[in-house]
Amino acid sequence: MAEVSCRPLAAEDWPDVKTIYEEGIAAGDATFERAAPSSWADWDAKHLPRCRLVALGNLGNDGRVIGWAALAPVSTRRVYAGVAEVSVYVAASARSQGVGTRLLTTLVQTSETNGLWTLQAGIFPENTASVRLHERCGFRIVGRRERLGQMSGRWRDVLLLERRSAAV
Repeated sequence: MAEVSCRPLAAEDWPDVKTIYEEGIAAGDATFERAAPSSWADWDAKHLPRCRLVALGNLGNDGRVIGWAALAPVSTRRVYAGVAEVSVYVAASARSQGVGTRLLTTLVQTSETNGLWTLQAGIFPENTASVRLHERCGFRIVGRRERLGQMSGRWRDVLLLERRSAAV
C-alpha cells in the first residue's frame, strides 16, 4: 500500500477533485453523470460538509490530491438524517495502491463520529474494483436495481450496497 494521508476536503481542492471526478466519468463505469459539476458551489451544495475527504499521497506527485470521498444526504426528511450515499474516486494514476481503501475507511470513521448509522452506495456491477472495495470496508450487497437508467443508449443495472454502523 502506498503512503496515503487523508484530510478534510476544502474549496481549494475543487480543481483536483473535479479532474479526478472527470476521469471516473470518462471511464464509463463510475456514475450515470456525464459531466462534473461546473463549480465548487454546485458540488458543495450536494455533499455533507462534515464528511468529505481528500487523499494525499507520495506516489511521485509531491503530496497532491490523488483521490476524494464524500457523503451526500439521501433525503431531506429528518428520519433519514443518519443515512448518506457514498462517493469515492481515485485518480487513474493512483488506482490499485490502497488509496480507495484508505479513503473509504476514513470516511466510515468520520461518518460514525458525525452520527450517521447507514451508508449506501449504488455501483454498476461492471465496476468490480469498487464493489470489492466497498465489501472490504464492511458494505454488503442488498439488491440489484435492474435497468435503472440508460447510458449511451444502453440500459444499466446498479447494485445497492449498504453498511450499517455498529457504533451509532
